[in-house]
Formats: sequence, C-alpha cells, structure tokens
Amino acid sequence: MSDPQPTPKDTSTRRKLIAGIGVLSLFPILKFGWFNKKKEVISCVPEANVKTIKFLTQDGVLVEVDASKINTGKEKISNKQLQSWVKTAL
Repeated sequence: MSDPQPTPKDTSTRRKLIAGIGVLSLFPILKFGWFNKKKEVISCVPEANVKTIKFLTQDGVLVEVDASKINTGKEKISNKQLQSWVKTAL
C-alpha cells in the first residue's frame, strides 16, 4: 500500500516540459516589453522651403503669411496712419 514513486525519467521529462513552456512564455514579454522601439519614419518628399513672414492682425492674432504674397513696396507708414490704425483696433 505504498504510493508509487515517480521514476527519474518521468520527473526529468516533466521538468523539461515546464522549463520549455516557461521559456516560450517569455518571448512575448521580451518582444513587446523591452524591444518595442518606434521606427523612425523617413519622408520621401523633400521639404518645401517656403519662406513665411509673421504678422500681427488688427484683432491681435499672430499669423504667418507666405512671403511671395506680400508686396515688397518700401513705403513707410506715417505716424497719423499708425495712430488711426491703433485707435480703430481698440
């Protein structure tokens, strides 16, 4: 009436099976945990070198305007025009 003792061959096979399952269960952890680097995306389209100029509108909003859309007239504004523009904005 003694319990049958497992043979050494059974225990070694069982240990190998458990060790194999343990090793296989580590692969998803290693893949998603440590080696999850975001790949750098390289743009195939060259950047457009568009020169923009920043302007302040009468509403007080800073906007960027394409430099090719601006007249390059070198006229200076008079003090009266500037003062009237500021008064209309307030």
